[in-house]
Amino acid sequence: MTTWNDLLSQCPEIAGTVQQRIDATGLAFLATVRRDGFPRISGIEPLFALDELWLGMMPGSLKAKDLQRDPRLSLHNASEDKALEKGDVKITGRAIEVTDQDTETAVRKAFADHTGYPPPAGPMHLFRVDVTELVTIRPDTDHLAIDTWHQGRGTNHIDRY
Repeated sequence: MTTWNDLLSQCPEIAGTVQQRIDATGLAFLATVRRDGFPRISGIEPLFALDELWLGMMPGSLKAKDLQRDPRLSLHNASEDKALEKGDVKITGRAIEVTDQDTETAVRKAFADHTGYPPPAGPMHLFRVDVTELVTIRPDTDHLAIDTWHQGRGTNHIDRY
């Protein structure tokens, strides 16, 4: 199990860039696997807090049902421009549903502290992300610079021309 705090220690530049890009807009696109096997893309407000990456969802949402059935997921930052001047980031992992009330209360408080507004009141699905892969992509003069971290393999840098 890889926590977000683990990644900030193991690969601080990559994890820091990932967190910065997602926090820049507060939004990401979540890819889940639908019941019929096709992908589902949904908007979401990820939260980096309490040493973890959290995803909160409305009760009964399709993306929550997807993750309960098949925990595999990918997150992609909300791109700001097609030239990727600030770069793009991706997170791949597995969702672990957390039902502990004390943890939910702490995450709700962290969300409100981070965003300046509380999450919707009432029940929610709360997932912690067990990260298995990080990717950052940014333009570098005449090529793309790609940095990755893979669970069990560590970091890698690729220049794609």
